[in-house]
Amino acid sequence: MSEVLMPAAILLPIAGSILVPLIKWRSRSVMLIYMEILICATSVLVWSLLVNSPGETFRIVYFTGNLALELKVDGLSMVFAGMLSALWPLAALYSFEYMKQEEREKQFFLFYIITYGVTLGISFAGNLLTMYFFYELLTLVTVPLVMHTLTKQAVLASRKYLYYSLGGAAFAFIGLIFIIVYGSTTNFVYGGVLDIAKIGDRTNILLFIYVLAFCGFGVKAALFPFHSWLPDAGVAPTPVTALLHAVAVVKSGAFAIMRLTYYSFGTDFLCGTWAQNVVMALTIVTIVYGCSKAVKETHLKRRLAYSTSSNLSYILFGVTIMTPVGLTGALSHMVFHAVMKICAFFSVGAMMQKAGCRYVYEIDGLGKKMPRVSACFAVSALSLMGVPLTAGFISKWNLAYAAVSTENRLAYLGVGALLVSALLTAIYMFGLVIRLFIPKVQEDFANQDKAGEPGACMRIPLYFFAVGILFLGLYSAPVVGFLSDVAAGVR
Repeated sequence: MSEVLMPAAILLPIAGSILVPLIKWRSRSVMLIYMEILICATSVLVWSLLVNSPGETFRIVYFTGNLALELKVDGLSMVFAGMLSALWPLAALYSFEYMKQEEREKQFFLFYIITYGVTLGISFAGNLLTMYFFYELLTLVTVPLVMHTLTKQAVLASRKYLYYSLGGAAFAFIGLIFIIVYGSTTNFVYGGVLDIAKIGDRTNILLFIYVLAFCGFGVKAALFPFHSWLPDAGVAPTPVTALLHAVAVVKSGAFAIMRLTYYSFGTDFLCGTWAQNVVMALTIVTIVYGCSKAVKETHLKRRLAYSTSSNLSYILFGVTIMTPVGLTGALSHMVFHAVMKICAFFSVGAMMQKAGCRYVYEIDGLGKKMPRVSACFAVSALSLMGVPLTAGFISKWNLAYAAVSTENRLAYLGVGALLVSALLTAIYMFGLVIRLFIPKVQEDFANQDKAGEPGACMRIPLYFFAVGILFLGLYSAPVVGFLSDVAAGVR
């Protein structure tokens, strides 16, 4: 019976969210309570699955041959689903206060909660076909969130996001077809499913297809040169941009690449080939490029967007090392970055809403009027820089250790990219912290006159994230130990 919880966890937020715009609620508070209970109930279902992993496969529908939509919980899905289920209730709580003044609030929460269920579908996918199905669905349900404000910028950004995502999915689909033809199954099997007898002399063709599929899934992970949709999507409300940049969309791209590399093509087939060097080079370029763009960017959310592009390639760099240690580093940064970046985005969102600050120069001296939010932002900034005793230091250390441990010389260049990125991150993130507490100008900006701390619904998630960053930095051993077991195929 426990395997039935998998479709239940996916369907509950999807079906429950449909009621939000249909019901005439007695008050907004009742609607918000209903939505929080719905999201928390989904997270409880997810955690019951993680604690009592069924191990069996739940078949949704069978097509033909080895093609079917199936759900299964394994180690990698436990990591992604656990991250989602821990962050989504807090993100929803923050959005309740943030969206109070926005129009079309019910439509927003409809798609916001549906996205939770669809992303869980990606995490629980038992094979490549199922993951691809939910991956495409994720694009469709997040486009309305990007264009929520219906401004010209929002509409253009949503179109760009849609075109890039569909284009990337087309490349990923080619990878799916080749796995169907040259693999023994489409199921996710640690070590890969390619049938060497079927491949014959087509090794280079399969390697080329892997690079195509890597870039296809890499679109959502903001891999250079397919990253430009991400900064443009910053026109959406902050709960959406945090969703795109920290939790659901970009992490789905990274998660899909992990599945593609370790569970479909397999590292035994890829490691040491030109394809490994190509994808690793792309991640190294993106790490440095994203940080460089962030240093120059003056818009707060766009600066964080370029930071996301760089940090997502930290994860992909760990994947392309193609060792269990490399995957451990990638998984640790995937989890830790989610907490760091959602804290940073929500802090900036509070500054935008309560003080009207959208550009770097506008936050000068804001720390004295919003000290708690500014302190939370400072914690996230220090962690993104990789300062010891924070979560960011642990994940970056794991990545650097994995790169030095490998025999791939290109990975050593990746270590250099990590060091350059750390310096540039200190410039573009700690520079903001200095502006908050040590302003360059003496007078306050006019838009700060009515600035003040946000309400409890926005503050409480920020406190949780800031404490989580410090806790993971001080007590990361159990988490990293579990991630190491997943990376080694033990779980």
